[in-house]
Amino acid sequence: MSYDLYVAICKPLHYTTIMRQGLCQLLVVVAWIGGTLHATVQILFIVSLTFCGPNVIDHFMCDFFSLLELACNDTYRLACTDTHIIALTVLANDGAICMVIFTLLLISYGVIIHSMKNLSQEGRLKALSTCGSHIIVVLLFFVPCIFMYVRTPSTLPIDKFLTVFYIVVTPMLSPLIYTLRNGEMKNTMKKLWTRKRK
Repeated sequence: MSYDLYVAICKPLHYTTIMRQGLCQLLVVVAWIGGTLHATVQILFIVSLTFCGPNVIDHFMCDFFSLLELACNDTYRLACTDTHIIALTVLANDGAICMVIFTLLLISYGVIIHSMKNLSQEGRLKALSTCGSHIIVVLLFFVPCIFMYVRTPSTLPIDKFLTVFYIVVTPMLSPLIYTLRNGEMKNTMKKLWTRKRK
């Protein structure tokens, strides 16, 4: 998505020749393969665990760290095997993926913003509007995700709120954030707002 945005803003006349259908398909396939490999590693770690304690976790979803978390007290674990190495591996895997993707996105936005100095005032405003909505969505997703997975493998009380935020709230807000850039949507919202006030 950030590469598409970069090409659209920095090389608008070459957009159709650069973003060919084959390149778009390749980017989608690479994203699917990466996600599948990441999920497979997580599943293999879970399958290797032996569960012998309570089967209820205090979380909204079956997150990996919540599976490794202690049950009622320190003597009863959800997993009967030593989970320290697995927890650190998952932390490195999830944390690295979050940080690498977030850093690459920030770098791409920095390149886009830096290249806007060659654009006209109107072009800069349009590009900033597009980049602004992308950056908001990226921050809404990655900041809670990084807080969850780039720290010691433990479960905190705030994790439930953050999980709901980046799994439910961010995807619900994304269409709203992107549609508010649309001029027709802005006019429709203004009309609805003025009708309600009357």
